[in-house]
Amino acid sequence: MKRLFVLLAVAVATTLSLAAADKKIVLIAGKPSHPPGMHEFRAGMMLLQQCLAQNPGVKATVYTNGWPDAANAFDGADAVIIYCDGGGKHPAVQENHKEILGALAKKGVGIGMMHYGVEIPADNGGPEFLRWIGGYYETNYSCNPMWSPEYQNFPDHPVARGVKPFSNRDEWYFNMRWPENQQGVTPILTAKPSDQVRGGPYVSPKGPYPHILQAAGRVETMMWVVNRADGGRGFGFTGGHTHAHWGDENQRKVVLNAMLWVAKAEVPKDGAAAKVTAEQLAANLDPKPAPKKK
Repeated sequence: MKRLFVLLAVAVATTLSLAAADKKIVLIAGKPSHPPGMHEFRAGMMLLQQCLAQNPGVKATVYTNGWPDAANAFDGADAVIIYCDGGGKHPAVQENHKEILGALAKKGVGIGMMHYGVEIPADNGGPEFLRWIGGYYETNYSCNPMWSPEYQNFPDHPVARGVKPFSNRDEWYFNMRWPENQQGVTPILTAKPSDQVRGGPYVSPKGPYPHILQAAGRVETMMWVVNRADGGRGFGFTGGHTHAHWGDENQRKVVLNAMLWVAKAEVPKDGAAAKVTAEQLAANLDPKPAPKKK
């Protein structure tokens, strides 16, 4: 009887240990913006949450409509990913949120920013983003044209596992503000913009900017990762303007891989499981008015 009790206790402890080992990923979806089908932060994050559920060892929670109002939202978090509108209204720099993220980063929590979420004012969040995710979009320095990068070659890195060449027309930002010589940053998605793309127009301001034109022929980075000095990891992903492009398995896979990697979860040898249906892709879209006819 005593032996049975001991075996039962060991089994329970093992089960609890395995459950505790799950990596907790906090997904923050920004408030609605833009016309239907664009900046669908809630639908995009909920879709990616469903994909993460296909991968063992992780548990993802989505908070919608901006910064979580739950006091315990970040308890035990291994990674925090934000997909939102940025600039001066970025949720990361409202109230005391910068201090909260800074404290999480010091503990080694992974941080990722997606699309407009990589844009932050240089004097309010810029230095922190350099530390947390390795780079950021700076107004009038970076640019945001609508174009179709051809992602053909990928580094030997866990975030690139299973990712095959792909391309889609989207608002892919480039010319990020990097540490000197892009030190410590590993590019994941890279492509060479044509002279026409560099010449604009950009989405806003329309440009062109002389320094973007002068860099003609240079390969640009649209997604990157970083191993931070505090022991944590970070990533930036500049795509994701158009919700329909989450229907591209390779775009989903590279972002899911990044989420797993910054949480220090195992990235499968063929990349994260990323299957979705057309019904899942069409679900959870924000109720937005159709654009007015001119």
